[in-house]
Amino acid sequence: MTALKDTLNIAAPDEFYAELVALHRGLTEEQSRLVNAKLILLLANQLGDLDVLRQAMRTAREGVD
Repeated sequence: MTALKDTLNIAAPDEFYAELVALHRGLTEEQSRLVNAKLILLLANQLGDLDVLRQAMRTAREGVD
């Protein structure tokens, strides 16, 4: 089983964050949610490892409820 990477693994994190923010600029809240959902599905498909995806979902849910 592949483990979820929990340390920084993005070569240019500040640039990525700026582009992520720009992606949502000018969108309604509903459009922004739709873009997020589409992005999640595209990235999940790119990753393709169900065990890692499950780990990511559990980690994302921690402390939310």
